[in-house]
Amino acid sequence: MTETSTAVWPLSGFGDEVDPDPAVQAAVLLALGASHIEVRSAWGTNVSELEPEQVAMLKAILDDKGLKVSAVASPIGKVDVGLPVEHEVERLRQIISVARALDTTYIRIFSFYRGVGQSPEDIREDVLIRMRALAAEAAQAGVVLLHENEKGIYGDTPERVLDIMESVDSPALRIAWDNANFVQVGVKPYTDGYAMLRPYLEYFQVKDAIMASGEVVPAGEGDGELDATIAALKADGFAGFASLEPHLASAHELGGFSGPVAFGAAARAFAGLAARNGVTLS
Repeated sequence: MTETSTAVWPLSGFGDEVDPDPAVQAAVLLALGASHIEVRSAWGTNVSELEPEQVAMLKAILDDKGLKVSAVASPIGKVDVGLPVEHEVERLRQIISVARALDTTYIRIFSFYRGVGQSPEDIREDVLIRMRALAAEAAQAGVVLLHENEKGIYGDTPERVLDIMESVDSPALRIAWDNANFVQVGVKPYTDGYAMLRPYLEYFQVKDAIMASGEVVPAGEGDGELDATIAALKADGFAGFASLEPHLASAHELGGFSGPVAFGAAARAFAGLAARNGVTLS
């Protein structure tokens, strides 16, 4: 692919950052040019707690709007590593049923919080035991887990994300890359992590942050090196999902919120960066 050619990336976004109502989520995403939605919650209920009837209703709404699901943004692994291995494996089984019903193979996960007084090194083996168990469950089910580099979990820095990928060594475990989360742990995403993690990078979560304060801002307005990352992904032939996760109004343990106006501003900021780098969003 030459620098002057155009890449096409399917555009998605976290619907619950727009509104709790999936119909409103879908309408706003479609208006912003997205072809997909990332499902974290619907009607205020996290995907890990949705009943089968609710999942069927959600699928009907999205089908009616013509919107497909890029990934299920699960909270798997966003718990203390001291919980039994089976705790998250059982939750993953339920999430896999949701992913199947929504016709997607991607499930976002995390790599566990440590207890008070524990270092990342202290929990490494326990993390890897759990990540291997989750990857094995995913491989058996024919889905792909996307590890997000969230602050505070084991895999928060590029080096520890690489450790997970190399140690688990499963095609059922890949990376959901988040520039803002790297910034919030003092990492320059493109400079410090892109080259080492690119072989595993399969999904691009779009948000930016300011290094000094950790504040999340629209793409290109922070220290997340979004421009360089987009240019490199395009040059590498990346053709995966770009999923908007603006976090511009509030953030909490299981997600964040932006509202339609701020979400639209974030979408337009990313579209500008994408266009400047010869990337078409679809």
